[in-house]
Amino acid sequence: MCGISGIFHFKSGESATEDILKKMGSTMVHRGPDDSGTYISKDRNLGFSFRRLSIIDLSPTGHQPMINEDGTVWVMLNGEIYNFDELRHELLKKGHNFKSKSDTETIIHSYEEYGVKAVDKWNGMFAVALWDEKKQKLWLVRDRLGIKPVYYTIHNGTLIFGSEIKAILAYPGVKRRLNERALFDYLTFACCPAPQTLFEGIHKLPAGHYLEVDAHGIKETEYWDPIPTSSSQTEEDFTKNIRGILQDSVQKQMVCDVPFGVFLSGGVDSTTNVALMTQARGKSVDSFSVNVKDLPKYDEFKWARKAAKAFNSNHHEITAGPQDLMAFLPKLAEHADDPNGDPVCFPLYYVSKLIRDSGVIVAQVGEGADELFAGYNQYSLVLNFWKRWWKKLEALPSPLKKLLFKLGTLTKHPAFGLHLEQLRKLADAEEFFWGGAIAFSEFTKWDLFTDDFRKRMDGNSSFDAIKPYYKAIDSKAPETDFLNRMIYLELKIRLPELLLMRVDKITMANSIESRVPFLDHRLVELAMRIPMDMKLKNGTPKYILKEAVRGIIPDEIIDRKKQGFSAPIAEWLKGPLKDELPNVIWKSKIWDAGIFKKEAVAKLINDHQSGKADLSFRIWNLITLCLWFDRWMA
Repeated sequence: MCGISGIFHFKSGESATEDILKKMGSTMVHRGPDDSGTYISKDRNLGFSFRRLSIIDLSPTGHQPMINEDGTVWVMLNGEIYNFDELRHELLKKGHNFKSKSDTETIIHSYEEYGVKAVDKWNGMFAVALWDEKKQKLWLVRDRLGIKPVYYTIHNGTLIFGSEIKAILAYPGVKRRLNERALFDYLTFACCPAPQTLFEGIHKLPAGHYLEVDAHGIKETEYWDPIPTSSSQTEEDFTKNIRGILQDSVQKQMVCDVPFGVFLSGGVDSTTNVALMTQARGKSVDSFSVNVKDLPKYDEFKWARKAAKAFNSNHHEITAGPQDLMAFLPKLAEHADDPNGDPVCFPLYYVSKLIRDSGVIVAQVGEGADELFAGYNQYSLVLNFWKRWWKKLEALPSPLKKLLFKLGTLTKHPAFGLHLEQLRKLADAEEFFWGGAIAFSEFTKWDLFTDDFRKRMDGNSSFDAIKPYYKAIDSKAPETDFLNRMIYLELKIRLPELLLMRVDKITMANSIESRVPFLDHRLVELAMRIPMDMKLKNGTPKYILKEAVRGIIPDEIIDRKKQGFSAPIAEWLKGPLKDELPNVIWKSKIWDAGIFKKEAVAKLINDHQSGKADLSFRIWNLITLCLWFDRWMA
């Protein structure tokens, strides 16, 4: 895993300079502390800057930017191509010559052989920048699931890009302007849905897309879409195929030339990683867990230790407390320049630090399994509500729907907010499910805003961010069941822009490469063929996955109640950090932007601290927003 950045003067007529490229790269030393490199094209209209975290082929032949034999194709890769060995053999048979053992070189030769369609052959996590000197064309590619990020902006006829926004901000003349529309959506989704960022004019390439840039302009293309499809496979077929792909994925993702390990919580996903890694390696692996001080509710160690014992892993532990959270906040502001409202960033940072301090460079994580196989309890609740109430309510005449919402607004108790939001969606003819990690509903969000900001946002709805995905699935797969519609939406926003970006930004803050075996695109495509009654069978979350790994991991881990990897923001806001955390908001420069009403924010905090409702996720999202604003805008 590395950091890529660069510039392409596709219409400006300017020249790339070494100084600017090095300055952009220097903002991401944490992504690549081992090596750096730059490249400027022959006519100086393009420049690449690279920071390397050496993982495969540690020799100088793995240096990037990397070039083909005749100097006409240059490439930078952030991430890994896991099937590079098979690709290498395929390309050797077609007459290509390799000078390194690096997976990056397979990108060059596969492009030479297949053009941009080569992306269909890559199995991995990747952000790729590829320059075709003959065609004078730049390609930027983001992997299918969005595991690796790519950001870009256009400034006076120049395209500027990077693995992190801070690299783009290092380019002279790029302005820092707040994208108020993106902020409006951030408060809902706890992240910015692609292609938006909180910086006006700076975009992120959506997952499964590539950008084509030349003198004629810019074209964005979707090359992969996880649309659900039907299947005649039986439950036995699915469990067998899940198991087979998972075993192959874990084995492929263990390939590296540096020490590797695994995050371990003792849940189904992380324990499966440990089991399959141990099986593939034939000996013990290093496992890592984090715990929260003095709060048994968040205890990860009990089950992690059981899993570690079952597979004889070399287990490492770290504990973090309230003051560790406060010490982490400046680091969160620095590394999340595309802000992330997931509180899990906190424990993830400390377990990543433990991994790096232990000498491990690569770690497998369990992200994606809960989204693909319906592992969250919330999915069951949403599905049951939809079956029992929503389908009936949707059939009501429009005037009656609007009347129900109007009656609902008479109830002001904060705990009623969720129900009120569903009535609002009903009245406005919007979809029921917006995502599995909604911070503020539209109704509660508007309560926060000043009159001026309300005027600026008048007519906007965060439903606009998800509407295209529902339209796509209605057009391409109208018979899709409700659960797989939910999962499809999760693969478009929550997974790539919240969960995977927390993993990327926070592990990279500690110069750790995280790998995600459950997000092998073959497994994703298989999962999107599995009907909802096999994912949630008899109310059992993740049923089909649990059956697939039964016999691989202990039954007591499979059948335990799901705990979830979390952080005690709710408790600490009422206890040891009841003043310190809110003070991040009160002392922020964000008040100068005229967005929020102080009395509304004060009520939000008071309602949580007085026990009226658990509003910690909303408060945490305001905290992360303030941290971001003070670091990048103030």
